Amino acid sequence: MGKILLSLAAVALFVTGCTEKTSKTLVLYYSETGTTEAVAQELQKQLGADIEKIEAVVPYTGNFQETIERGGREMRSGETPDLKPLKSKLAKYDVIFLGYPIWFGTYAMPIATLVKENDFAGKTIVPFCTFGSGGLGSSIEALKKALPQAKIVPGYGVRTARVAAAAKEVERFLKVNGYVEGTVDKLPDYSAQQPVTEEETAIFDAACSGYQFPLGTPVTVGKRTTADGTDYKFTVKSRGMNGEEGTSTIYVTVEKGAKPEFTEVVR
Repeated sequence: MGKILLSLAAVALFVTGCTEKTSKTLVLYYSETGTTEAVAQELQKQLGADIEKIEAVVPYTGNFQETIERGGREMRSGETPDLKPLKSKLAKYDVIFLGYPIWFGTYAMPIATLVKENDFAGKTIVPFCTFGSGGLGSSIEALKKALPQAKIVPGYGVRTARVAAAAKEVERFLKVNGYVEGTVDKLPDYSAQQPVTEEETAIFDAACSGYQFPLGTPVTVGKRTTADGTDYKFTVKSRGMNGEEGTSTIYVTVEKGAKPEFTEVVR
């Protein structure tokens, strides 16, 4: 009887050890309104990874204006929000998909607390975010500065208005970067930039005119044709809040049978 119990204990220890060793990917995210959470859940589903939501001790309200005011105060003062303790032990994960909404052009303030208070040395961090117009690239640069001992790799971002497209885009992102098995057709390069035509300006306006802030005037455009439709890469001139003229890149997609949508602004 004693030998049987010992054998069963050994099997249980073996199984537990194997489980701990194979649980190496974590989807860790902060979401205020549920949009980033939807992307996080899609990633977890396709990866088969562990998942945990980051929570502030004093929650943000979900009200846009109140969040802007509180987030602005925190950023100006350098004071970051207190977080509830994580249940996940970060030390056991090699790859962490780190998700957040974009606030003021970078990751939300709860992520500032997270990266300040936890050790990410040696981890591979895969950022993912949701945004009104853009911010993936700038948030990645901020993460590189905040976590110099981690490996920050290219990430995935989606506009809040287009979160319904996340499942298909996440699948492509994970396959292209080797996080899950499978192959996808390589997207073609954009054509060289050419002066915009009236037709292309109309496509830009249809995609961008409904946005709450003016995005500027398209000057040149490059295009590519995909299995789903046509993508446009516009070079746009605009004026910032300080009145100075600047240039940005705005990506627009027109899927077959669908209205034009802008997917990201890169400033």
